[in-house]
Amino acid sequence: MPLMAQQPAWQPAPGHLTLPLWPSGVPGGAANLPPEVDTTTAKDNLIAGRSIVRLGNVANPTLTLYKAPAAEHEARPAVVVFPGGAYRILAIDLEGTEVCDWLNSIGVTCVLVKYRVPNTGPYPKSAAALQDAQRAVGMVRQHAGEWGIDPNHVGVLGFSAGAHLSAALSTHFDKRLYDTVDDADRLSCRPDFAVIVYPGYLALADQNMATNREIRPVADTPPSFIVQAEDDPVHVENATNYFLQLKNANVPAELHIYSQGGHGYGLRRTELPVTTWPQSAEAWLHTIHVLP
Repeated sequence: MPLMAQQPAWQPAPGHLTLPLWPSGVPGGAANLPPEVDTTTAKDNLIAGRSIVRLGNVANPTLTLYKAPAAEHEARPAVVVFPGGAYRILAIDLEGTEVCDWLNSIGVTCVLVKYRVPNTGPYPKSAAALQDAQRAVGMVRQHAGEWGIDPNHVGVLGFSAGAHLSAALSTHFDKRLYDTVDDADRLSCRPDFAVIVYPGYLALADQNMATNREIRPVADTPPSFIVQAEDDPVHVENATNYFLQLKNANVPAELHIYSQGGHGYGLRRTELPVTTWPQSAEAWLHTIHVLP
């Protein structure tokens, strides 16, 4: 097989450390899986006039480090980013690398997770994506000293399915869903804060938008920032239901609902006010003392 055919369909820009999440193989990994591929076609919609990478067939998950500039011996907060894509693909640039660029610009180190897809969530339909998320946060804390990260300020940020994954991790951190691999799995995988952007799977459309009872916030669920548009075809109840769950569990939460915006805009600016959400999220990070 030619060398180029063995390369992943997407790779980060040079200069960024990338590590496999599972150095000895993924839990329950299957053999003879199809190659990783960018599934985008000419018929796919553009976001803010630009195409996106829709990464599919991810069988070998990784994390990639995007370090924020810092003075020597200065520990930065970190955010672990989960792109969306309905647990079928990953919008790896729109909801991944572009998010890391923004986080770096406000002084936050980003760790981008290329988690397994397709058919790897939502939990408990499959535990695979949540296993990847738990493992990723543990690895960030394991390498915190080496990477200049404050281990007490490790948050998560996700979009759509990745937002559901962030909420799932925020409520399923007390027990790993896989056998211990190394010391990373002996460290907490509880996020210190969570940013939930146009989430899915938190309200059940086939049950009249009932709350997903598999996502149950408790007092230790991290403070959360939630944003969604009222006209989101994935349904705004995903955001409002989760906010009320957090409120009932006495978890600090901030909810932003916009009248227009649809779904899947990432950080790309349009004329719609919903695309100013990163400025509100940055202000919230100051409010909860993650940023000074």
